[in-house]
Amino acid sequence: MSKVFYKLGKKVGPGFRKAKWIWETATNSPAEALKVEYEVGRDMAYDVRHRFGLASDPQTKRVLDEVGCRLADCVGSKLRTFRFESIKDCPVQAFCLPGGFVFVSQSLVQSCRSDKDEVAFVLGHEMAHVIRGHVMERMISNSAIAAASRAAAIRSALTASLRKFGIKLLQSAYSQSQELEADMLAVRLLTTAGYDPHGSIRFLSRMAKSTDKPALGDYFNSHPQCEVRIEKISRFLEENESSHSETA
Repeated sequence: MSKVFYKLGKKVGPGFRKAKWIWETATNSPAEALKVEYEVGRDMAYDVRHRFGLASDPQTKRVLDEVGCRLADCVGSKLRTFRFESIKDCPVQAFCLPGGFVFVSQSLVQSCRSDKDEVAFVLGHEMAHVIRGHVMERMISNSAIAAASRAAAIRSALTASLRKFGIKLLQSAYSQSQELEADMLAVRLLTTAGYDPHGSIRFLSRMAKSTDKPALGDYFNSHPQCEVRIEKISRFLEENESSHSETA
């Protein structure tokens, strides 16, 4: 999926350069920054739909609409909007684009076995990447690396090893700290929306035990180990439950 992001990033062109400028200019209002971010994500989402095709299963659409709407209602900033769509069968996959466009493979929704608590965790995790700015941070960083690589290549000032390293960075996933941060915010979101936060642990536990690794594609390869994520979430839930019991 990192390669898909790279190809999509190349297609954004002037729209992304404008978004980069908006994000890096402190004098612009949050509303203006979010508007441009949305425009960039909208263009990328169009390409995703064309590249993968949208799933036609009505049950999957109903689940995503219901769960996604409840989660989005719990987001503090009402300037930000989210849209949830299911792409056709492919390895288990979920990803987000700037502007709140969240795509989930039909196979991933089905792997949740119609458990809306689990679906809420998956959607909440992707939403968290958007809310925390991880998506734009990665795109801006990757764009800067690509631009530097091209300029240096023209001047023949970049060694082959450094160019290779730059490509690796372009195709890298979120950092582990960002992934774990997204987990924590996802748990908060689904709890606020009235879903069972332990659905996150059920989902990750089943994925960790899955023997059908090819079907999981690159989705879990780019995340911290499920066991690490489960430990962090469990500790977070225990601390929250403990603090609530003390104030009751």
